[in-house]
Order: sequence, then structure tokens, then C-alpha cells
Amino acid sequence: MFTKLLNKLKSIFGNKSTSKTSKPKKVSKTTKSTKSTTKKATKPSKGKKQEVKLLIESFTSIPGVGAKSAKAFYEAGFKSTKDILSAKEEDLLAVPGVGINLVKKLKNYKS
Repeated sequence: MFTKLLNKLKSIFGNKSTSKTSKPKKVSKTTKSTKSTTKKATKPSKGKKQEVKLLIESFTSIPGVGAKSAKAFYEAGFKSTKDILSAKEEDLLAVPGVGINLVKKLKNYKS
């Protein structure tokens, strides 16, 4: 970090050092290549994203469950509609955005 600051000061005052300025460029190139490898690692998750989307859509088939609460159920760890319907009231109320009225609807739908 100190060398970058020193190189900037030298370039402002007219003393340019080519050997010192080329080192940070190499570092930035290596960081770019690591970014591109991380992007490649996230590409296969598109199939998983579709699975998640379908799962959330299946949650919305339960009466009273909308898109927001379906997403909240997924993020809370519920992996099927059966999990939601068989969960205890306390577990359902622990999900952000789920209130007592929705819990009552779920329990009435189950019975």
C-alpha cells in the first residue's frame, strides 16, 4: 500500500518508475483472474436456482401462502410443503414475516 502511494506521488511530481508501477498491474491482473474463476463456479447453480424457484412456487400452492412468505419458509429451512404443514406452531411463528393468522390458516388447511 505504501508503494502505491509512493508511486502516485512520483507520477504527480514527474518522477516515473516503470519497474514499480508494473508490479501493481500484475497484482490487479491476478485478482481479475480469480474473480473470473469465482464467476465460473457460480454458473452451475442456475439449475439449482430453478429448483429453488419451483419449490417456492409449490409453497404458494398452500392457501394463505404468498410469494414473500414462501421465500421466507425456504430461507428458514423448509424443503417441502409437507414440512410446512407438519411443523409446530412455534416453528412457523419463528419464520420472519409469518404471523398468527397464517399459522391458523395452515393448521386449518392441515386438518
